[in-house]
Amino acid sequence: MTETAHPQSGSEKACDEFLLINHNNTRTKFALASRRTGDFSPPRCLQSTELTASSLGKLLEGWSWEKVVLASVVPKNVPDILESQSGKSIVEVSSEIELGITVDFPDTSAVGADRLANACAVADRAKNQQPVIVVDFGTAVTFDIVDTRPAYIGGVIAPGLDSMREYLHLRTALLPLIELKPPDSAIGRTTEQAMLSGAFHGYRGLVREIISQIEKQLGKSAKVIATGGYADLISRDLPEIHSVDPTLTMAGLQKIALLNFSK
Repeated sequence: MTETAHPQSGSEKACDEFLLINHNNTRTKFALASRRTGDFSPPRCLQSTELTASSLGKLLEGWSWEKVVLASVVPKNVPDILESQSGKSIVEVSSEIELGITVDFPDTSAVGADRLANACAVADRAKNQQPVIVVDFGTAVTFDIVDTRPAYIGGVIAPGLDSMREYLHLRTALLPLIELKPPDSAIGRTTEQAMLSGAFHGYRGLVREIISQIEKQLGKSAKVIATGGYADLISRDLPEIHSVDPTLTMAGLQKIALLNFSK
């Protein structure tokens, strides 16, 4: 099902300089951003499997913009996105554009656009202070590290929480597809409760151990910021995660717009 904010009605239109597009495997989010105010709009979004030039036109009805920043990790959909933005100035996020950070990685072209946007978003927090780990709970959960230069130095990729619960359901005869939420008890008294405990506590354990190993290799503690769909659920009362920022990737795209488009 398409997820979208309601377009503005009547002749009223939202006009801004930039359209920010975060195109991931599961959902694609769009926001308008302003150089003038330094702010961006609440996002509109749709399932990435429903993305076409036509569906984009309907989704973005009532908005107008001059320039586009696109972060995509699904190459096959990029032509439809570019077609929908014909005539606009477009920057596609990659290591080849200005990001405000160094990309210290053996193959810079292999770093996902969303991960670069997240790294860009936290560069000022890392510079001359302490390293930052961004934990992005998406289709996969990614851990990306920005050091104090600031430079993106790599990260960790693990299965996403949805992938884990769906795999159990699809690969077993009797296990249901559970709705993810905090369990009432660590010891499940039904199959669903047992699965929920395994998913919730097990995933939090995965997150804690990966952060621990990253900090051990860094030789110092890091600022840990969570974003993505399950950030609130998994980060709840988890001391290793210091803050949750659901708009982090969009903030990175906005910064990229300012760095790559002249006034």
